[in-house]
Amino acid sequence: MKPVYLTDKEIRHQLYPFSQIRSVADIRIGILTIREKWEALLQQDILLMQSDDEIPANDAIVFAANIVPSRPFVESLRNSVSASADPDYDTVKILQYPWHIFQWNSWALQEDYKIITRDRVSAPIPDSVIPVHPENIFIEPGAKLQHCMLNATDGPIYIGKNAEIMEGSYIRGPFALCEGAVVKMGTKVYGATTIGPYSVVGGEIKNVVIFGYSNKAHDGYLGDSVIGEWCNLGAGTSNSNLKNNASEVRVWHQPQQEYIGAGMKCGLLMGDYSRCAINTSFNTGTVVGICANIVGEGMPPKHVPNFSWGNQSVLRYELDKAITDIANWKKLKNQELSDAEINQLRYIFDHF
Repeated sequence: MKPVYLTDKEIRHQLYPFSQIRSVADIRIGILTIREKWEALLQQDILLMQSDDEIPANDAIVFAANIVPSRPFVESLRNSVSASADPDYDTVKILQYPWHIFQWNSWALQEDYKIITRDRVSAPIPDSVIPVHPENIFIEPGAKLQHCMLNATDGPIYIGKNAEIMEGSYIRGPFALCEGAVVKMGTKVYGATTIGPYSVVGGEIKNVVIFGYSNKAHDGYLGDSVIGEWCNLGAGTSNSNLKNNASEVRVWHQPQQEYIGAGMKCGLLMGDYSRCAINTSFNTGTVVGICANIVGEGMPPKHVPNFSWGNQSVLRYELDKAITDIANWKKLKNQELSDAEINQLRYIFDHF
């Protein structure tokens, strides 16, 4: 196969707040990121184009980074290259808005499960675990599970390397617990939910994608939501995902600078490095930018801009303090904030 490039030049602004810190290709949906899916399916490295790059020569293939590939698509791509035809785009999902991440997570998770588990054998399910449809459950080496229920009737359940599900938890698929992530005692999880690497979750969760290194570790409800990396939801935090009158949820869309329809259900869309205090209540379809620290009485607004401080998005988070606080959070998971990440945050602070 020719070299494959992914570009997010045309779509990056559409997927705010999740495309500010990363390329669209590095958005997690299902078990893997978009780039990881391409690499697993093609068995080759995937190259990312910067927004100012020129289109590569004819010896390369370029795709939009918001195309979520599938095995049938890649098979049609291989055939199309030799036949000079178009691949079958009916077999992919194309992310146009941030809420598509949770809306299509069930499809993506089931596609990834097939990719990851093909021709492999799961680690044994511990005797204390109650499985339903164990043939749809895959456990990686080093994972720890005890006295929990795994129900894979409606979709597969994937437990990553060194992940842990503590006792008393109830999990319904489709579900993915990525490497090093933890489900705390007595947690209730409904599909389709992805808990990214080294994240910690508790309480009640439904149809949620957490990118990685984030915490929703205590009681409270999180549903139909997407949470970036290095976020923390204080104990008792909950979100609404359905309006009281059951009408369409309207969500802040950064490129248009207005609220647009996102379907009947949408919860919290929180960008990287953002946090909220205990017992925070988020309205239906709330969008939080990056590096926001939400504290104080009352319900936050439905759009909390980047680097907000407080509860009404009036005050701005001081950049140096934000950087210090992020570094402190990273230390809790034995990580460090790099110079490149600091420079990226400074650029966003100054320009957005």
